[in-house]
Amino acid sequence: MMQITDTVKHLIIINVIVFVGTITVGNDMFYELFGMHFPKSNSFELWQIITHMFMHGGFMHVAFNMLALWMFGSPVEQVLGSKRFLFIYFSAGLGAVALQTGYYYWQFLPDYQSLLNAGLSTESIKEMLTSGQTTGNLSQIQVDQLRQIYPIYNALMVGASGCIMGILVAFGMMNPEARLMLIFLPIPIKAKYFIPGIIILDLVSGLTGQSFFSPSNTAFFAHVGGALVGFLIMWYWKKNQFNDKRWY
Repeated sequence: MMQITDTVKHLIIINVIVFVGTITVGNDMFYELFGMHFPKSNSFELWQIITHMFMHGGFMHVAFNMLALWMFGSPVEQVLGSKRFLFIYFSAGLGAVALQTGYYYWQFLPDYQSLLNAGLSTESIKEMLTSGQTTGNLSQIQVDQLRQIYPIYNALMVGASGCIMGILVAFGMMNPEARLMLIFLPIPIKAKYFIPGIIILDLVSGLTGQSFFSPSNTAFFAHVGGALVGFLIMWYWKKNQFNDKRWY
């Protein structure tokens, strides 16, 4: 069995402790305080940009993420060392939340601005989006616009998936010939094909809403954002090594 590295072990312990705290102390409080809310929401706090990376939505969510962190994170840390490993891990997490939030804004702003242009105040829009109840003399178009942006305003992002996608890409760039399999598709595929394929499926799912292997409420663009940042960091390090055979 592959030995777990120290940083990966500590990250898994922290994630498990937070998950246990979430289910024992109180789901609502933990998700409200530490999950990543849409920045225009009254529930958003700056620290959530980091803390959401240690939150998970259920046992299978945390179990699969920690399994992937152990499988791919340990060999990456063994080669890069703990500092560079953590740099990729948290940079990928930030890239994940940036791309997912940017996509949310791209969906949210046209309808939100239209409601403002129609004479609704910022406070009244927020109140209706928070409560889910429409008030005042609204047209059907305005009601439909509120319904469109309601799930975005109340979106909650949790999980280390974006961080792990960055680590997965790093693993694939260091081990392109390694053979990987999905649990429910036991066909070995080389990492240089498998990992880009997973990213493409996430991108298609994000654009179409059609989920292939993940729950429909998955933040697919967070996966893509984490993978993209992981690739850019590894590409930069590879490009700027004096010896192109070394990663450190």
